[in-house]
Amino acid sequence: MNLLNASAISKGYGTRTLLDRVSLGLAAGDVIGVVGRNGDGKSTLLDLLTGRREPDSGTVTRTGSVSIGHLHQADDFDSESSVRDVIVGGRPDHVWAADAVTRGIVEHLLGEVDLDAPVHRLSGGERRRTALVRLMLAGHDLVVLDEPTNHLDVEAVAWLAEHLRHLAARGTAMLVVSHDRWFLDEICTRIWEVHDARVDAYEGGYAAYVLARAERARQTAASEERRQNLLRKELAWLRRGPPARTSKPKFRIDAANELIADEPPPRDRLALEQFAVTRLGKDVFDLHSVRVSVGDRVLLDDLSWSIGPGQRIGLVGVNGAGKSTLLRLLAGEVEPDRGTVKRGRTLQLAHLTQDVVPVDPADRVLESVNRIRARTTTATGREVSTTSLLEEFGFTGDKLTTRLGELSGGERRRLQLLSLLLTEPNVLLLDEPTNDLDIDTLTVIEDHLDRWGGTLLVVSHDRYFLERVCDVTYALMGDGRCVLLPGGVEQYLEHRRQRAQETQQAGRSPAPDATGAARTSAAERRQATKDLARIESQLARAQQEVERLHEQMGEAASDYPRLAALTSELQQVQARVAELEEAWLEAAETVG
Repeated sequence: MNLLNASAISKGYGTRTLLDRVSLGLAAGDVIGVVGRNGDGKSTLLDLLTGRREPDSGTVTRTGSVSIGHLHQADDFDSESSVRDVIVGGRPDHVWAADAVTRGIVEHLLGEVDLDAPVHRLSGGERRRTALVRLMLAGHDLVVLDEPTNHLDVEAVAWLAEHLRHLAARGTAMLVVSHDRWFLDEICTRIWEVHDARVDAYEGGYAAYVLARAERARQTAASEERRQNLLRKELAWLRRGPPARTSKPKFRIDAANELIADEPPPRDRLALEQFAVTRLGKDVFDLHSVRVSVGDRVLLDDLSWSIGPGQRIGLVGVNGAGKSTLLRLLAGEVEPDRGTVKRGRTLQLAHLTQDVVPVDPADRVLESVNRIRARTTTATGREVSTTSLLEEFGFTGDKLTTRLGELSGGERRRLQLLSLLLTEPNVLLLDEPTNDLDIDTLTVIEDHLDRWGGTLLVVSHDRYFLERVCDVTYALMGDGRCVLLPGGVEQYLEHRRQRAQETQQAGRSPAPDATGAARTSAAERRQATKDLARIESQLARAQQEVERLHEQMGEAASDYPRLAALTSELQQVQARVAELEEAWLEAAETVG
């Protein structure tokens, strides 16, 4: 059953036409991701479809009884209301908690929030979760989500994706604007791309959209050579990347392989690491027995960690685990309570925080970056002008002379990151760099980071970006530990699920014998520590073997017997990696 239909709708502001005779429809159970560059008309399209604005021409028809809920980037709470008032109309726990679905939503998204707290005291992340809970408990036929993953950690994003899939299976339709490509790929059945006053529809999730878009660009011989190259590069990574992505039956495998047959890996890790060594030497960061606390809460406890030149590290953890604090510690903005942080003597560090840096609103884009550097040199030795880089980051034409005070939040974020890159740092600390950016801009940033040689640490809830630009992932566990995740974000989420199950079981079972636990733990912990070192070494070798086989498969793309043999060998190595990751988890649990 169709919930709404748009017929030849157009909308413009001044001399600019955002949508021109667009026709489309939305049925029950459809989950549609809306993508496009900032300012191309995504929000305008949603407002027209939901009745918040009227089109200049054309019609939008909605089923008479359709109920529409909208999650905006800014909430509209009454500041004097409590969280309980907002989400369940003030009902007491014994009333709303009787419903298992309601109870599950509240526990997963607001489990650590006092429901009787006034909403004006909540943090940005807590307000976002409160708005999400209110929307999902309202039982709407159509849910419109504008950047729903903002302020959520990777665990909450994964849970939200699973819950939205259940809602869609029960017939709830959704329109989702998000820069989180993993999230779009997990939940969407179609993608609408808004560009040049048009809306192009693609079947499937984000990965299928990238393939179809690349095919369309090739078939029409588009003149945007750089844009096509970025699409091919991203498609190659999608096909060769994490197993959880490549195993999905959303690709037309033959077409995808044909498109990327000659596409090299996104970056040459060895060359970038060698370049980083020449810029940084052998020492970057050495942390020894570091302890950091905020009030009575310990964020890092007895942390010893050596970070070398050219390493690309992603950091995950629940909100409040200390990810931003760790970056500030490395940057020298926070001092440890105990222990030492040694920094290399040749460090040129740039730190992108979550805060937007204050600027002179009268200053202009091109002038502001030219004062930093008029030309810069990439890791490959290519010298580029700031004007060229500005164009890559979406500042073209009149945008080059726009006053900084007139830029949108996403444009300021882009300019902030570009300004940091122009200082030619050899260490980059990025705290939630994807906030407020559109997907096309993110692919440009990823491409730029592929050519950047230095040590990179990224904190992000954007799983796609994290996996795309980083080579290894660490997790802050919330108990002072920072641990390596050989299996990446998926391993972290599985660990969190297991811990949640264990906590629930512990609440129903008698406590284990404390003396027995202590009696076995000392010997087991010593052995597990040795096992961890051995397993990590074996994992590193196995992952190098996986990379070698991928390279050989690329070289043997037309030699089918050789390709089949390499595929069989790759499957064996990947099975070995899975066994090692499972053994690593068991040893880590014993140590922790």
